[in-house]
Amino acid sequence: MMDHDALLSPFERMLETVAAPAAVRAVEAGGDTDAMWDAVAGSGFLDALVAEAAGGFGLPVAAVQPLWQALGRHAVPLPVGETMIARALLADAGVPLPDGPVALAVAAPGQAVVVPLGLVARHVLVEQDGRLALVAADGAEATGVAGSLAARMRWDRLDGMLPAPAGGLRALAAVLRAALIAGAADRLVAMTAAYANERAQFGKPIGRQQALQQNLAVMAEEAVAARIASQLGCAGTWPPSLVAAATAKSVASRAATRVAATAHAVHGAIGISAEHDLQLFTRRLHEWRLADGSESWWNRQLGAQRLTSGAGSVDYVRAELAAPA
Repeated sequence: MMDHDALLSPFERMLETVAAPAAVRAVEAGGDTDAMWDAVAGSGFLDALVAEAAGGFGLPVAAVQPLWQALGRHAVPLPVGETMIARALLADAGVPLPDGPVALAVAAPGQAVVVPLGLVARHVLVEQDGRLALVAADGAEATGVAGSLAARMRWDRLDGMLPAPAGGLRALAAVLRAALIAGAADRLVAMTAAYANERAQFGKPIGRQQALQQNLAVMAEEAVAARIASQLGCAGTWPPSLVAAATAKSVASRAATRVAATAHAVHGAIGISAEHDLQLFTRRLHEWRLADGSESWWNRQLGAQRLTSGAGSVDYVRAELAAPA
C-alpha cells in the first residue's frame, strides 16, 4: 500500500521553498517563472498520473489529490495540476509530451473563454467539438482582474489530435479546482484562527468572543466539506464520472465564497491589503469557484443526471458515488 505522506511531504517541502508568498507576488507582478517551473518539473511530479509504461509514476488520482490540495494551500501561480492532467492524457494517446506549463480550456470555435493561468502557460490543451488539440499559448489577453494570471483566449476551428476523455475535459478540470479550493480553504482556516488568537480587543483575543468562535466553526465545517467532496471526486474512476465531478465542484465552489467571506470578516481591513497574504488565497478561491463551472452550473448537471435515474436517492448516491474504484 502506498504511503501518501511519503509522497506528499517532499512535494510540500518543495512548494514551501519555491512558492513562498513573496515568489507568488513576484509572478503575479509579471516576474520570471522559470526557476519555479524548473524546480517543479525537475521533481518528476508532473508525471504522477502518467502510466509507468510511458515513463511516469502511474499513480491513481486519489493519491494525486493531496498534491493538488498542496498547490492550493500554497497558492502556486503556475498550472501544475493542469499539466499533470494534460501529460497523462497525451501520454495515454502516445503523443510526445511538451515542455513547459500547460493550461486547460474548453471552447467552441471562435468563442472567447477565460483560461485559468493562461498568462503563464506555454501551451493550452483545448477541447473543441469533442476532441483535444495542444496549441501554443499565443494571443493571451489579461482579464483586467488585479493579480489574476488568467487569460482571455480564443481559437478558430482546431484539428483535434485525440478524442476528449469520457465526461470531457471540464470534468477533469473540475475535480482539480475542487482540490485547489480545499487546500486554500484549509490554509485560510489556519490563518484566520491564528489571527483571532493574536488580535486583542478590549484586553483579550477576539478569538474568545462566542460569536466569532461560531463563525470560525462554520468556516472550518465548510473547509472540511470541500476537502471531503474533493476526495470523493477523486476516489472513483479516472476520468471521473460526471456525477463525481459535479459533486466535488459544486460543494467546493459553494464553500469557497463562505470561507473567503469569513476570513475577511475576521481579519478586517488588513486582509484586503496587498501586503497581507490573506488576499493571495481569497482571490484564488473566488477565481477557482467560477473556473470550469460554478456551483450553480454543476448543480444543474447533477440534477439532470439524477432525473434520468429511476432509483431512489439513497440507492442513486450509493451507485454513483460510493461504488468501488
